[in-house]
Amino acid sequence: MGSCLSCESSRSPRAGSPMGVRKRKGGSKRRMGSRNSSFDYRSEEQLHRTPGRMFLNGSSDTASLFTQQGRKGTNQDAMIVWENFGSRTDTVFCGVFDGHGPYGHMVAKRVRDCLPLKLSSHWEVNIKNDEILRDVSLNTSSSRCSEDASFFSADTEVARASIDEQPEVFHTLKESFLKAYKVMDRELKMYANIDCFCSGTTAVTMVKQGQDLIIGNVGDSRAVLATRDENNLLTAVQLTVDLKPNLPGEAERIRKCKGRVFALHDEPEVARVWLPNNDSPGLAMARAFGDFCLKDFGLISVPEVSYRRITDKDEFIVLATDGIWDVLSNKEVVDIVESCSTRSSAAKSLVECAVRGWRSKYPTSKVDDCAVVCLFLGADETSCASTIKSKQSIIPEDATGEKDECPGPTGLKRSGTVRNEENEVVGEEEDGDIEEDDERRSIGIGQEWSALEGVSRVNTLLTLPRYVPGKEDDVEAKKGKK
Repeated sequence: MGSCLSCESSRSPRAGSPMGVRKRKGGSKRRMGSRNSSFDYRSEEQLHRTPGRMFLNGSSDTASLFTQQGRKGTNQDAMIVWENFGSRTDTVFCGVFDGHGPYGHMVAKRVRDCLPLKLSSHWEVNIKNDEILRDVSLNTSSSRCSEDASFFSADTEVARASIDEQPEVFHTLKESFLKAYKVMDRELKMYANIDCFCSGTTAVTMVKQGQDLIIGNVGDSRAVLATRDENNLLTAVQLTVDLKPNLPGEAERIRKCKGRVFALHDEPEVARVWLPNNDSPGLAMARAFGDFCLKDFGLISVPEVSYRRITDKDEFIVLATDGIWDVLSNKEVVDIVESCSTRSSAAKSLVECAVRGWRSKYPTSKVDDCAVVCLFLGADETSCASTIKSKQSIIPEDATGEKDECPGPTGLKRSGTVRNEENEVVGEEEDGDIEEDDERRSIGIGQEWSALEGVSRVNTLLTLPRYVPGKEDDVEAKKGKK
């Protein structure tokens, strides 16, 4: 779940707008129609039927996926595994996305669908550019005079040596990740049917090509590797950093951009990002897609891109949203997956353990949404496409089959999440326009929503201001009376 706080008002805010913050005039007119973007709804059904692309609960020979709705409303988590990514038989794309805000579920699914396509497109362009530069370099190197070497300083040679330590695929994909994330965030601002002003999503995405692993991350979802140590014991290696506002580098950037970082009195361990002159929205992460109310004040969507070379000791990788990591440690997650009798049940077993963890550790809180992708490294992935054992069976996102036994106030020490007040169950039948219709119904225009629905805190609203109408609102009200 993402992590936004805002205030309750005596007047219902427009969905997607933080309290006390007025959008510029004509803000609605500057939005482009979603059909003018690079992602067309008519191509959505075809995308969902792409061979090797999995986004529902299920498994393949090399991967296991499972998501389950919590008790905070619509499931805002999304996930994807795309085998033979970019038409490469040795390449797999994986990702999990944790939405937040009134339109968070729509943002997460849109990023899930569009980001891989943008990454693949930029990857192809960068490869072609590298080939052209390589050809030019070979053609000019033969005619280069020996005197030209004097123009290259020792510092240049050291810099080149440090770059050469990483494989070429990392440099190519790193540039592709940076470009794809930038374009994705820019397009989110233009969608007419998804208000991303104070809605957004995390994204931890990964491309595995052969033995090379490249990871791009924004937000607080996490990737963990299970590997064997010198004693042949399975250990957990965290591959990403939870990009929260309490990290010194993140906090410094936000404050330089006039944003504020502080924690509320009743949750001192949760640092949040706030507007310069208003105690909203209180986002508990330093990087995210969307959340444009904070983009001028230090919040960014630039991913941290990292590389790792897979060895024979590495067994599997787990990507999961914070619904898992808030109640289970890295080692516990690795042990749970290892103990599963079959690979196909790994992700589901992990989610079930996390749900039990929520109820035992935080009995008075509402269970968070969970999404898990387990990618196994030991199988042969050179085949054209793995057989999807589950055949992408349609499983409702609220698959607990249990009643919410934990109403009431909470003592949960973790980040809160904006949630829609309706506890509507949205199934995973995401083909065609069905998914979009369900999403439009789940958030009504002008519908009142509370930032604290997810955690049911008692006194948090006392520390936040109420909505104060601006001069523009007063003028409009007088015109209405006339």
